[in-house]
Amino acid sequence: MRFGTFGLSIFSFLLIAACAGSSSSESASTTMEMSNADSSSGGEYSGTEEAMASDIVDTAVSAGQFNTLVQAVQAAGLVDTLKGEGPFTVFAPTDEAFAALPEGTLDNLLLPENREQLQAVLTYHVVPGDVRAEAVVSLSSATTVQGGDLPIMVDGGSVQVGNATVVQTDIECSNGVIHVVDSVLLPSM
Repeated sequence: MRFGTFGLSIFSFLLIAACAGSSSSESASTTMEMSNADSSSGGEYSGTEEAMASDIVDTAVSAGQFNTLVQAVQAAGLVDTLKGEGPFTVFAPTDEAFAALPEGTLDNLLLPENREQLQAVLTYHVVPGDVRAEAVVSLSSATTVQGGDLPIMVDGGSVQVGNATVVQTDIECSNGVIHVVDSVLLPSM
């Protein structure tokens, strides 16, 4: 299964915006708490105006905390896609998130014969469109480029996307936005 720019564009129409039923004041409060957490994350990429000139891949490379993700995107042949027009929303696992996978999982996914499986895992982290934190907190799920539905839950000031917690939001890029997550999202296969 290949995900070229054209194929990814087709998926861009699949975004599901199901409301979670939270009030706008709860959403604003959660967004505010998430933004405050971003500013206290010490040393993490801040998403400055410079990033807006960079696409998602270049921004991830510059951030320094997504080396494993960038390596996986390269191995999966998705660099050109994520450098494309977009817009895309990427729930980006940190290097620590990849390191927490069971031993051998990442090495196995990076094997050339498992390229389609790696593409499925990576595209499960991508939602078509530019979905900022303010919108994420009002969703109960989103359809990913991989085709699966990614459950979203807000609990107090914490946002869960699948099995991951969003730890930093709204890193702006020229072709979308990155939200940092603390776990690798694995689709049902």
